[in-house]
Amino acid sequence: MGQRETSVALMILLVVVYLSFANPFFLTPRNLLNVGRQASVVAIVALGEALVIIARGLDLSVGSTLGLAAVVAAYVDRTAGSAVMALLAGLGVGGLTGLVNGTLFTRLNINPFIATLGTLSVARGLALLMTGGIPIPFTAGFADFLGAGRFYTVPISLILMIVLAIVFHIFASRTRIGRNIYAIGDSPAAARLAGIDVEGTRLLVFILCGLLAGLGGIILSGNLASANPDLGRGYELDVIAAVILGGTALAGGRGSILGVVLGALLMALLSNGFVLLGISAHWQIVCKGLVIILAVGIDGIRRGRDD
Repeated sequence: MGQRETSVALMILLVVVYLSFANPFFLTPRNLLNVGRQASVVAIVALGEALVIIARGLDLSVGSTLGLAAVVAAYVDRTAGSAVMALLAGLGVGGLTGLVNGTLFTRLNINPFIATLGTLSVARGLALLMTGGIPIPFTAGFADFLGAGRFYTVPISLILMIVLAIVFHIFASRTRIGRNIYAIGDSPAAARLAGIDVEGTRLLVFILCGLLAGLGGIILSGNLASANPDLGRGYELDVIAAVILGGTALAGGRGSILGVVLGALLMALLSNGFVLLGISAHWQIVCKGLVIILAVGIDGIRRGRDD
């Protein structure tokens, strides 16, 4: 565990200790599992976002992609009556959005901030057009299983998050493609001279990010038993906050999957703490913004020292 991951772990410990004394319901198994469930979707989507940022990209469209994938999956389930087709449609829409984002960045050389800001609006608009702003009931068995299912008392979404975190850790740290992602983040020019397919690798991480956003949409809609076109609105803030908190550098080339999971857990703990303490939800938004500014500021100071 690196220095940044250790710092986040200590912050989590401090929050846990404080909330344990501040509210008697915090340490109940039901509440702790609920925190894990809340962190799971953010962490799953953040796994893909982290790889994008490590490769010197950025995807602001994950929240809208999440909503569009949920709507498409629910629509296919209702019209075709096939849970498998609905699952593939939701994941396919997520992957396709990631492909579009990656193509705009790698082939048309559009800044990823601008490109994904545009797809954010397009994806949200398509979800609203498909539904007329009215949620679609989503009763597919797999969605209900992923979103609301439990193995004994442990949410399935939490188990899935742990499995995916392990897989992505191995992918990022033990495979050639994973090492290439870090090399591109350190220096795209040097990576290109070393024979690495910079454009192809960046395209891959955007597609993976889109796929995970699509999966996150299916999980959330399964938990709510409906696909709302506004589903995932503002999720990009939670996801990016989790990634930056976990130690991933916005400049690219540095970050870890463990840090991403810890960052998502810290965000979920803060949200849970606000609810338990009866603090206005509006302050949650303020807090998330301050957390991002603080994390980026610390990263900037550290990079300044290293330079």
